[in-house]
Amino acid sequence: MKIFRFTIYLGIFLIFSSCKTPEDLGKLPTKTSNGNYRAVIEIPAGTNKKIEYHKSKKKFLVDQRDGKDRIINFLPYPGNYGFIPSTFSDPEQGGDGDAVDVLVLGESQKTGSIVEIIPIAVVKLIDENELDFKIIAIPAELNDQIISIENYKTFSSDYPEVIKILESWFTYYDKSQVLEIEGWGDETEAISEIEKWIAEP
Repeated sequence: MKIFRFTIYLGIFLIFSSCKTPEDLGKLPTKTSNGNYRAVIEIPAGTNKKIEYHKSKKKFLVDQRDGKDRIINFLPYPGNYGFIPSTFSDPEQGGDGDAVDVLVLGESQKTGSIVEIIPIAVVKLIDENELDFKIIAIPAELNDQIISIENYKTFSSDYPEVIKILESWFTYYDKSQVLEIEGWGDETEAISEIEKWIAEP
């Protein structure tokens, strides 16, 4: 009976100790052991709440605007939106003071999910006269991919309609801001943008 009880407790401990929690995110390495990048999902694809991870509170919270939950009054997010962990775009070097943003094209993932990704492009936005880069990525796991892309070349040649949708969404999703598309960069530029801001703990 004692052995059985010990086995149950051990199993529960192992399950909970292996789960990623928001407390882990500040120390989460940017890359996995096999060289893929990681993305922490804040906003699941197909939803409209502007959820953000707060480092100080170690929680995912709906962003506030004028004391109210910020709901995107437009079409829902076309991909899973989040950030590359252990990155910091330093304002003193032209960054926006946040982690590198990423949009993962794939099936909807829960808030707090940690996904291995392959960067395939970067879309360059002009937000209030400042450049704002968004990494576009696909899941590294083949079973989680919904479109067949190897790099920016295949993305632009095989899915030009998706590029148009993303441009349109990023341009118009926030009615309080005027956003413009400056252009796109390929996977090499996307990776360079990530590497530029890595700040491993």
